[in-house]
Amino acid sequence: MSKILVIEDAVPLHAVIRVRLADDQLEFFSAYTGEEGLRLAQEVRPDLILLDMDLPDKNGFEVCRRLKNDPALRGIPVIFLSGDVSAEDKVKGLNLGAIDYITKPFDAAELQARVQAALRTIHLMDLLAKRAMIDGQTEVWNRSYFDHRLSTELAQFRRNRQPVSCIIVDIDHFRWINERHGHGFGDSVLCGIAKLIQTQTRAEDVACRYGGEQFSILTPNVDAPGAAVLAGRLAGDIVGHSFAKNGVSPTVTASFGVASVCDAGENFVERAVEAMRVAKNRGRDRIVVWSPELSVPCAGPSGDGGPHEVAA
Repeated sequence: MSKILVIEDAVPLHAVIRVRLADDQLEFFSAYTGEEGLRLAQEVRPDLILLDMDLPDKNGFEVCRRLKNDPALRGIPVIFLSGDVSAEDKVKGLNLGAIDYITKPFDAAELQARVQAALRTIHLMDLLAKRAMIDGQTEVWNRSYFDHRLSTELAQFRRNRQPVSCIIVDIDHFRWINERHGHGFGDSVLCGIAKLIQTQTRAEDVACRYGGEQFSILTPNVDAPGAAVLAGRLAGDIVGHSFAKNGVSPTVTASFGVASVCDAGENFVERAVEAMRVAKNRGRDRIVVWSPELSVPCAGPSGDGGPHEVAA
C-alpha cells in the first residue's frame, strides 16, 4: 500500500482528497503546516507528497527546497497543490524538483490520474534501482546494496543497540576450480552457492555477492554465536552439494569469517573479513569468529583480542 503525505492547511481538503482517492488503496498522512509536514516526511517516508503552495508558516517552495536538500527525503516525489499559479511559479517549482501541479479546486478524475501516474513512475524507478543493485551472475544483491544496507543497520544499532552480524564466505581454491574445470563450471559453483545461501537465510537477512568468489551476509538481530550457527549450516550445505560436471563432482568447500557489531564495533565487516583470512591461513573449510575478549588471540600473543575458530 502506497503512503501519501498531504501537506495542506485547509482541513476540509484533506477529507476531499481521501474521498476522491478512496478506491486506490492508499494510506494517508496529514500535516497542516510546513514544519509538521517535514517532520512527518522524516517519520513515515511517504511514497508521494501532495504539497500546498501557500502554508501558514512557510510557502511550498521552501518546504520543497528543504525536502530536496535532505538526502533521506530528496527521492520522494512532490506534487504541488495550488489555485491560480503563474507559468513562472510552475517553472520555479519544477526546477526545485516537483514532478507535477494539481490545480484547486480538484477535478476528481484529474487528481486520481495524476496521483496514479506519479505512483506508477515511482514503482518503475524502484524496479530499475533494484535491478541496478542485483548481481547479474548470481542474482543475489551486489556490493552496492550491501553498503547501502550496512549503513541502515549501523544507524539502527546506534539508535536501539540492535545487534547485527556479518558473515563473509570465500570459496576455497576457486582459482584452481576455474583452471581445472573451466570458468563455466566456476560460474555454476558461484550460482549454486548463492542459491544455498538464499535457502538458509531469513527474509530479513541480506545476502550479497561481495566480490569475486566472496559472498557476504548481514544478519539483523543476530549476535556472533547465532551467525556462526548459520555459517555452520551453510558450510555443511556446500560440502554436501553436488557440483557435477561431465560425470565428475568435485568437493567444494568455503572459509567463513564471522563478526558482530556488538563485539567488533562498527568495523565489524572488516573484522569478519580478517576472520575469514585467518580461516584460510588455518587450512580452509572452517569458520572463524572474531572475539575481542579472547585471552589468546590468533593474530598474536598480545592478548588484545582476535578471531577464534568454531567447528564447521
